[in-house]
Formats: sequence, structure tokens, C-alpha cells
Amino acid sequence: MEFYHGTITDKSFAFLQELKRKYSFILIGGWAVFLYTNALKSKDIDIIVEYDELGKLKRDFTVHKNERLKKYEIKTGEFDVDIYAPHYSDLGVGAEAVMSATISRSGFTVPKLEMLFALKLHAWKQRRGTIKGRKDELDLFSLAFLPEFNWSSQTIDDDFKVLLSSARNIPELKLNEQQVARLRKKII
Repeated sequence: MEFYHGTITDKSFAFLQELKRKYSFILIGGWAVFLYTNALKSKDIDIIVEYDELGKLKRDFTVHKNERLKKYEIKTGEFDVDIYAPHYSDLGVGAEAVMSATISRSGFTVPKLEMLFALKLHAWKQRRGTIKGRKDELDLFSLAFLPEFNWSSQTIDDDFKVLLSSARNIPELKLNEQQVARLRKKII
């Protein structure tokens, strides 16, 4: 299943790999979910960087500061790179906490599974009812179905339970009754 056009996701991933060769960052968002699930590819790139790396990015790219969303951005025309910084960005979880809970996955530094789920849950809450919110829903369920997901984690909240109750209304998920029941049993 594709959510975004394959040409754009391929360009985005190639750009992401180029960033990895030159800069140090923590990959979050849809591409981090993809590294865990191999499900849906992403379009935009979301990263957390220290301020010295942000300076390097500013030397090499036109980086815009988005005060309203508390992030920095690189616009490519086809996809965006959203850059989050410690003590500035609002990710629902402090960037500092994310930075202390990472692992390596396919050569990228990514948040641990439950931390990534918490970040995605926050993004979904901000964007539900939009196209990006729909992608967040799919990413959340992709993560939730991973066998190593820790259901006793504090990242499961009432909003996700509400989303779970409407899981059958998300046609892209193609969940059957047994899958929905299995997820409900884990969180109740």
C-alpha cells in the first residue's frame, strides 16, 4: 500500500540518506516508523538535531524558522524536512527525553519503539481530521501491531483508545474483527 506517490517517497528517502552521510540527527516521524514496520513510506523528513548540527544545516541549506510550530524547515518543493531542536520544539515529549531513548535501526538513530509511538500519538492529536492525520493513524496501528510493542507503556492513552474504537472505519488498515479485538484486549 502506498500513501504518497512512489516517486516522491523515493526522492525523500534518497535525500534522507544523503543527510545521514553528512549530519548527526535522530530520525522521527513517518520514516522512523517505516524503519520499524516496513509498511508505509513517508514523504516529509522529521529529525531532531543538536544546535551545532542545526548550524551546519543552515550553512548548506535555506533553513526557515517556524515560530508558530516551534521547528525549523527545509523546503524542497516536493517534500519538507522538519527540524526539531532541544529546549525549543514541542513534540509532546521533550526533545531531550527523545534524545536519551534511542536505538540504531538500519543505520539510522531512531527513538525506541514506545517513544516513537508517543511522538506519533502527539502528531496525530495535532493533525487528526487531515491527510497527515490519516497517515499518523496508519503509522500508529503499524507500530501497535509489532510483537515487541510494550502495551504496559505509559504511551497508551484515552485518545488512542478512541482511535482504536473507530479502527474499522479506517479502510486503509483493512483490519478484521479478530485484529481489532486483539488490540482492544491488549489495552483494556
